[in-house]
Amino acid sequence: MDLWFTEKQTKNYGITAKVKQTLYTEQTDLQSLAIIETAEWGNMLVLDDMVMTTQKDEFVYHEMMVHVPLFTHPNPKHVLVVGGGDGGVIREILKHPSVEKAVLVEIDGKVIESSKKYLPEIAGKLDDPRVEVKVDDGFSHIAESEAAYDVILVDSTEPVGPAVNLFTKGFYDGIAKALKEDGVFVAQSDNPWFKADLIQQVYQDVKEIFPITKIYTANIPTYPSGLWTFTMGSKTYDPLSIKADRFRKIEAKYYTEELHYACFVLPKFVKDLTE
Repeated sequence: MDLWFTEKQTKNYGITAKVKQTLYTEQTDLQSLAIIETAEWGNMLVLDDMVMTTQKDEFVYHEMMVHVPLFTHPNPKHVLVVGGGDGGVIREILKHPSVEKAVLVEIDGKVIESSKKYLPEIAGKLDDPRVEVKVDDGFSHIAESEAAYDVILVDSTEPVGPAVNLFTKGFYDGIAKALKEDGVFVAQSDNPWFKADLIQQVYQDVKEIFPITKIYTANIPTYPSGLWTFTMGSKTYDPLSIKADRFRKIEAKYYTEELHYACFVLPKFVKDLTE
């Protein structure tokens, strides 16, 4: 008998993957957590029945979350990641030699533990000496920080459960205060096919706080609809105005210098959400 995992991405639509075996399951204090081995995508991290990352396509999300803002900022030394307990964003951050310290604030320590065990190629840099891992509420950490970070990356789940507060204007206000005077932040902002209202609200909230606000996209097959958006807020630096000498060679499978500019070219129905 074949076993399949289905994420119901809306009440009328889902994505299905054939399961080879269940590696780990737990009901943590905050959410249901599972790691399953799938035939198509390799090991898959699932939180509250939503796909968070897979071995096969994780590089797209993590590279685009990190390299667009870290090449936009001319000298990112101190970087904060809110969420991201699987460690993929941290791994990409450490490819930038200017980074002196990367702080990861993940609310559920079980995500970190299980990722280290079952997703080592993603979580393998969490023990790097430049990394500080805190099991804490990212919303509270932001509220307690002032002018502390060059770049802040919000690697949250969708706006349900523990992540609800990470999609509020108050949170973006806190991020602005936690950033230095020329800081940059990026948050994942879901997909335009099923969450157009969310993207529109996030963009408008961020735009009221940051003088430079932009949306960019990436293709991530296991995320709802496959078309994913990121929203950037910048106090000083325009990602489309940086010069070619800003880039340096890094190990990447999706991000390129050309794509840095091209990812901001939006399909019209997505661009309409910003107007």
